[in-house]
Amino acid sequence: QVQLVESGGGLAQPGGSLTLSCAASGGIFSIMNMGWYRQAPGKQRLAVATITSGVTNYDDSVKGRFTISRDNAQYAIHLQMNSLKPEDTAVYYCNFQGIYLSGRTYSPYNDWGQGTQVTVSS
Repeated sequence: QVQLVESGGGLAQPGGSLTLSCAASGGIFSIMNMGWYRQAPGKQRLAVATITSGVTNYDDSVKGRFTISRDNAQYAIHLQMNSLKPEDTAVYYCNFQGIYLSGRTYSPYNDWGQGTQVTVSS
């Protein structure tokens, strides 16, 4: 399977910035979808920013404030979060989907990072 390790997150003041990173490893053959999701207490996990077949999509609530980017050489993605608001407070998860190779077997994967807390508060 594919392992995802997140870094970044923490506490920021309203209007501040944070950067999240997610590095994937483990026999990746292809990546079809990747992205960042968040889950606030008592709410469903929702997509924040995704890259699918090279096309970037953002939730309306973060457009113009968040930027997702990928590092093809390192199978990594980043989320630059600017102009943070208290409502951005949540646990953020990265997600990769695609095909991995183990021995001679190709298999699909749909894996999540461990989650990182982002808190926006004064």
